[in-house]
Amino acid sequence: MFKGLEHTAIASPNPRQLAEWYVDVLGFRINHTYDGNYFIRAANGTMIEIIPSEGERKPEKMKDPGIRHMAIDVDDFDAAHEELKRRGVHFFTEPLNIQGNRLLFFADLDGNILHLITRPHPLP
Repeated sequence: MFKGLEHTAIASPNPRQLAEWYVDVLGFRINHTYDGNYFIRAANGTMIEIIPSEGERKPEKMKDPGIRHMAIDVDDFDAAHEELKRRGVHFFTEPLNIQGNRLLFFADLDGNILHLITRPHPLP
C-alpha cells in the first residue's frame, strides 16, 4: 500500500533560484513546475519540491526538532567534496569517517542542511 517517499518539500523565498542551485551545483534537473513551485529530480530518481515560503526564517541548529537534513549519495566522495568547495558552498563540518561511512554537512543556497555521504555497504 505505502510505497515510500515520493518527494520532500522545501519552502524558499525564491523557489526558482534555489531550484537552479540544485541543478547547477548538484546536477539535479527541473522536471516539473506549476504556480511558482519547482520539482527537481536527482539522477537516482528522488525528488524535492521547492515551494514559495511565507514569513521569515528562524535560525536552526543541526539537532533542532524536525527534519534536519537531506543526505546526498555520491559515488566519489573526494571529487564531490572538491566540487562543492570549488563552487563555494558553506560547510558545517569537515569530512568525517563514521563506521566506514564518509560524510560531511553543508548548506544549500537558502541555508538548508544537506549531508554528503558515501557508504562502503548499503544499509539493509
